[in-house]
Amino acid sequence: MSADGSDAHRGCGENGAMAIARSFETPDYKLFPSPRNVHRVVFEHQVFVPQPYALIDLPSYDLKGRYSLFAACRLSDGKMGQLVTLEQADDVARFKARFVPD
Repeated sequence: MSADGSDAHRGCGENGAMAIARSFETPDYKLFPSPRNVHRVVFEHQVFVPQPYALIDLPSYDLKGRYSLFAACRLSDGKMGQLVTLEQADDVARFKARFVPD
């Protein structure tokens, strides 16, 4: 339950002031930036990975454009996971082809 008593975004948990201060929402996700991000931008092309604990080492994917990684809560259903955001559309196919969940 959120601070105002509603069940909005149930499952997206408010894990203390520090986590809330660094998180932000887009129309589709509540996002928590990875401290390893070089680019702290939500890029246009996005891939939701429903495995919240999978290790995703984006530099090892040899992506052509910039990218960023976020822990994510999908607002439509409260599903936790990770959001990979990519600057270039071609990198979406590259990421999907190479990503293997643990």
